[in-house]
Amino acid sequence: MSSFDAVAHAFSTVSLGGMSTHDASMGYFNNPKILLVCTAFMLIAGINFALHFYALRQRSLKHYAGDPETRFYGYAILIAVTIVCAYLIHADDITFSHGLLHGLFQTVSVATTTGFTIEDYSHWPHFLPIFLITLSFMGACAGSTSGGLKVVRVMLMAKQGVRELKQLVHPNAVISLKLGHRRVEAKVVSALWSFFAVYLLVFIVLLLLLIALGLDYTTAFSAVAASLNNLGPGLGSVFDSYSTIPAATKWLLSMAMLLGRLEIFTLLVIFTPDFWR
Repeated sequence: MSSFDAVAHAFSTVSLGGMSTHDASMGYFNNPKILLVCTAFMLIAGINFALHFYALRQRSLKHYAGDPETRFYGYAILIAVTIVCAYLIHADDITFSHGLLHGLFQTVSVATTTGFTIEDYSHWPHFLPIFLITLSFMGACAGSTSGGLKVVRVMLMAKQGVRELKQLVHPNAVISLKLGHRRVEAKVVSALWSFFAVYLLVFIVLLLLLIALGLDYTTAFSAVAASLNNLGPGLGSVFDSYSTIPAATKWLLSMAMLLGRLEIFTLLVIFTPDFWR
């Protein structure tokens, strides 16, 4: 890279912003080493920055291994990369190295809601684009600059689901919900499900409005997901840019980006009468 491109993409990678100085994004450079460096730092930037602070101050990496959210994040990325690479190599009849590199980079880019691209992945086998867009709903860790629900929320919802199944089998058992070695209070779980319910409701309303304004389902679904999760590229008509969609949809998606960045409640609260009193 030139010095200008290197500085621009370094900022864009660490901030998980995904903006590039070229229309072809990272595909412009056509350099596997650049893609691998970018992938590594997208993964690092997706971890809670408080852990990076502790690691630098105490000169130790043990905090990463001891943090349950980081472990869940690592396992989720590993499983997703394995699925994407295996499916891409099997279904698209490409070389192993090409499928491994492209699958790894694109999965990490979308999962961390960075949004860098190296090719039009909307033309990959049909399962993969939808899988990748769905993956962006999780995002990366809390305390990072990622969009999406955040890994800790997804992890707690999964743990709560398992807990409820155990409670059905053993109705008299006292089963606490824990994050690592710490017990999660009931009010935290209640707030978590409230957030998820509002997030899902906002997504459905925006999706229906975009379909009503003339967008096809694939474009509407991916545009709302990419905006609400602060991802960037979608599928269909909005992979390369959003310039071809109607102005009314741009207004709605601008609102979706603000809602996603401010995590729903912060923006919605200004529409409640009590706030103005």
